[in-house]
Amino acid sequence: MSTLVRALETVASRPARTVLGMISGTSADAIDAAAVRISGAGGSARVEVLATAAHPLPGELRRRLWALTESGTVRDVCELNVLLGERFADAAAAMAARVGDIDLIGSHGQTIYHISPADGQPGSTLQIGEPAVIAERTGVLTVADFRPRDMAAGGMGAPLVPYADYILFRHPTRTRLVQNIGGISNVTLLPAGGDPAAVTAFDTGPGNMVIDSLVSRFFGREYDAGGEVAAAGRVHEPLLAELLADEFLAAAPPKATGRERYGEPYAQHVAARAEAMGLSAEDVVATVTALTAEAIVLNYGRFVFPAHRVDEIVIAGGGARNRTLMDRLAARLAPRPVMTTADLGIDSDAKEAIAFAILANDAVMGLATNVPGATGATHPVILGAIIPGRTG
Repeated sequence: MSTLVRALETVASRPARTVLGMISGTSADAIDAAAVRISGAGGSARVEVLATAAHPLPGELRRRLWALTESGTVRDVCELNVLLGERFADAAAAMAARVGDIDLIGSHGQTIYHISPADGQPGSTLQIGEPAVIAERTGVLTVADFRPRDMAAGGMGAPLVPYADYILFRHPTRTRLVQNIGGISNVTLLPAGGDPAAVTAFDTGPGNMVIDSLVSRFFGREYDAGGEVAAAGRVHEPLLAELLADEFLAAAPPKATGRERYGEPYAQHVAARAEAMGLSAEDVVATVTALTAEAIVLNYGRFVFPAHRVDEIVIAGGGARNRTLMDRLAARLAPRPVMTTADLGIDSDAKEAIAFAILANDAVMGLATNVPGATGATHPVILGAIIPGRTG
């Protein structure tokens, strides 16, 4: 029996496993880590959150990661893959020091480019943060590279979190929308009492990415804490209407996007248009904050509400801490209640890290973890490449 098979059988045979999930999101500002205790697998899994943490990435590393999308060389990708892998390994070691032995690691890594399939051409995706480094430094069985297998099966490779949304947030009598607002925004539809086959999901457009870029440009801050800058400005309706006339927002699901569409060149375009219109910096931030909210509302109106009676909307990600954004969503989506995942017992900032812990757990248990209704894949597949720990 091979070392890898023994390792998989050892982890899978435990009645409960301590699993560490990690991800660096589209904003590339930090590695989010979540240690969870998982009993069972799939729809019957019981998930207990043990600890969460955010490990900020150094400014120079963030800038190099952002640059990869527009101007990085093959050498840059090669070098940053290992440098980021070391950072992920450090985050894993820090979590192990808090919670004790870790049985399994699920690492999403950092997406640096994502090409959705279109016009009969296959899609492609690339995440870095070398999992071999994580497995070697920690000695722990590691699952990574979750997206490519879904794309090989004809899917978009995104979004992948809906599988975990189903496990964590499904309800027998309430239909829920779980809206993540990270760098990019994405939504999961969980029909009341539905099984995984009823779940659908898609990206709704920009999340915090454009807001963060313009706040940095005008105010030298990493993000708009609490939405205070946006609250000080006024939404410029003509610019907002122009930004909402976006082919991605109008496209029907399944659909996925990222920094390649709403990254720095897009933010520069918005800034140039705002300057031509004579807008203040505060008005620009207010307008792109409204853009994030209105893109969500627009997608709901076109692709969700006509076919589904939605009982409540649950917000996760950094956007949940932006009061101005949350207030606009609450007003625009009334009378449906808008809450955060924290209201349901899950840290809004750590939800995606928890999701990749669940995906890793179920990969080891031999379960398919993509949701074809979300990604467009032709069939369910087991996601992730498995890297043995140092000792197997």
